[in-house]
Formats: sequence, C-alpha cells, structure tokens
Amino acid sequence: MDTYTLTTAAADLVYDVRGPLPAADGRPPLVMVGQPMDATGFAALAARFPDRTVVTYDPRGLGRSTRKDGRAEYAPESLADDVHAVIEALGVGPVEMFASSGGAVTALALVARHPDDVTTLVAHEPPLITLTPDGPAAVRARAGVRDAYQARGWGAGMAAFVAMTSWEGEFTDAYFAQPLPDPAAFGMPTEDDGSRDDPLLSDRSWAVSDHLPDVAAIEASGTRVVIAMGEESRTVQTGRTSAAAAGLLGQAATVFPSHHAGFADGEFGYPGKPDEFAQRLREVLDAS
Repeated sequence: MDTYTLTTAAADLVYDVRGPLPAADGRPPLVMVGQPMDATGFAALAARFPDRTVVTYDPRGLGRSTRKDGRAEYAPESLADDVHAVIEALGVGPVEMFASSGGAVTALALVARHPDDVTTLVAHEPPLITLTPDGPAAVRARAGVRDAYQARGWGAGMAAFVAMTSWEGEFTDAYFAQPLPDPAAFGMPTEDDGSRDDPLLSDRSWAVSDHLPDVAAIEASGTRVVIAMGEESRTVQTGRTSAAAAGLLGQAATVFPSHHAGFADGEFGYPGKPDEFAQRLREVLDAS
C-alpha cells in the first residue's frame, strides 16, 4: 500500500492506493468512501479485494487529512469536490466506487457535480433522513442526540445515537417518551471529557443528513447508481433512508449482508460479515 497527500486550497487530503495504477487487470480502481469514518474503516473490505486496485481516503478534517478552510461543518458538496480531486490525482480516468453512510451522500453529490468521475456507484445506506415519511420526527430525534452530547458528553451522546439508530420503524411519541439511555449500559464512558467537536454527535454533519440529492443531475450523469442496504437494517433508520433514496431514483434498494457496518470486522464493535459483504459487492459491480 502506498500513501499520498494531495494538497488543495481547502485541505491536505491523505489517500491510500493498494495495487498498481493503472490496475493490472485493466479495470478502474475501486474507490471506497466513508464519512465520518476514515480509511481505517475499510481495511477489512479492501483486504478482500486483493485482485483489485483499491483506493481509500480520509475526508477533510478526519483521520490524517487536515482542513485549511477555517470551517467546522461537513458539507457534501465540499466533500464531493475533495473526492473529485483525489480521482483526478489518480490519473486513470473514471473509477468504480463503494461508499457508505455519510460517504454515500458524498458520492451522490459527486456524481451530480462531476458526472465523468464514476462508472458505477454502490451507495450503501445514505442517512438522508429528510426523505423518509417521518422526516420531521427524524430531524427531532437527531437533535436529541446532539442535545444529549452537548449536555453530558460523548458517552451520553453516543448512547443516544445508538438508541436512535436501532429504533425500529418511524419515530413515534413512544420513541420520544423514552428516558435518555444510560451510557454504561452500552459499555460507554459516563464521565464527560469536555470535548464537543465529534462530527457524528454534534451538528457538524447535519448538512450530510439534510442533503437532497440532485436527481436530474444524477440521472443525466450516465453513472450506474445502486442504492444498497443491509439485510439487518430494513426497519431501522438507515434502512428506511436507503429505501427512500432508492425510490427517489426509481429503483428498489439492493440488499447486502449484515448491517450498517456489515463490511467491517469486529474492530469497531458489533462485527459484520465482511466475506459475504465483499462477495455481494463483487456481484453488484460485475453486473454493470
């Protein structure tokens, strides 16, 4: 694996290339994009594509990438332009892309803004919460996570986030009537370290979950876009946002094994099924 730093006016972007450029098999590189997850989250999935040239990167302000724009929020348009710059730096033409969570939102913005960058995009569980029928309630639930984080710190905020993302179905009065979850019940710290800059728990990534895809631009791009969701996510928020995003593009969501992080090993908590996930990704990419 070779690691590079791409300097732009807004950020110093660090990206990793596993395999040769151009790829030995003549296929486009497979670029993997997350947010707020950085490149480390794709280690297990990338390892299951030893025959492909795989590119991962850290979004601006996350992991090894630093930002120089003087801002704190994460906007899909800016993140998309960063990915475009990395693809240009690769110098081998359009790529195939697997993007997950906020990275899937970035990728949808990328296809709309830079239509020649991607041949096939598999957008896994984009958390586009305003697209669901209970969008206003979902926005209220998101604010509750931020409020818990601001009031009591990381452990409380993450416990509230887990409660929100594991809730099945629409956010009803029953959801909002629940007491705040105890961080200790999830094995999370109860003490407050004083920081309030977490991109997942603060409002810094709200532009990601508020994003409205430019359907006309995506459809005009010529990119094959596949919206994917995990089989364990069907009834929870990210599964429902995936179904809504797929419907917006006139398709049904393509089901993948496992859950929201189903491509990961157990190093980030609840383990996924990376072997099965990688096989499904191969099938979807090869169907293009």
